[in-house]
Amino acid sequence: MPTNYYTENNSKDSNPDLYFMKQALIEAQKAGERDEVPVGAVIVCQGRVIGRGHNLTETLTDVTAHAEMQAITAAAQLLGGKYLIDCTLYVTVEPCVMCAGALGWSQISRIVYGADDEKRGFTHFAPKALHPKTKVVSGLMEEECSKLMKDFFKRKRD
Repeated sequence: MPTNYYTENNSKDSNPDLYFMKQALIEAQKAGERDEVPVGAVIVCQGRVIGRGHNLTETLTDVTAHAEMQAITAAAQLLGGKYLIDCTLYVTVEPCVMCAGALGWSQISRIVYGADDEKRGFTHFAPKALHPKTKVVSGLMEEECSKLMKDFFKRKRD
């Protein structure tokens, strides 16, 4: 984990959003290796990853143990407070309604996600769950994020 993205990745061509989404994909792969739905998340503040998480719902037998929830808890503990103002969440799949609600309460400033979730995603069911000032970017590395999910569920069906 880099100490600070901006001091370690100072080339003009580097894109912090891509870099941090790749970190979220690493988390998603960890989930898949544990036979969990492969969703990964990282929370970034001032160029530093301050929270990481991947799905642990099966491992912990806890329906609330989503990647975002794990990352929110880790970030809040590191910051010593419940608000994630001036932070960005990078997550491989669109947050569900539960996670969007938690992100709304955290007042996170920005959310960047990869693949849409038409069955459970917050944009379809609770588009106002986030804090009004939260900015959302969707579709970053969508193909890679979707492929991870599709491959996982294909293996489950085989």
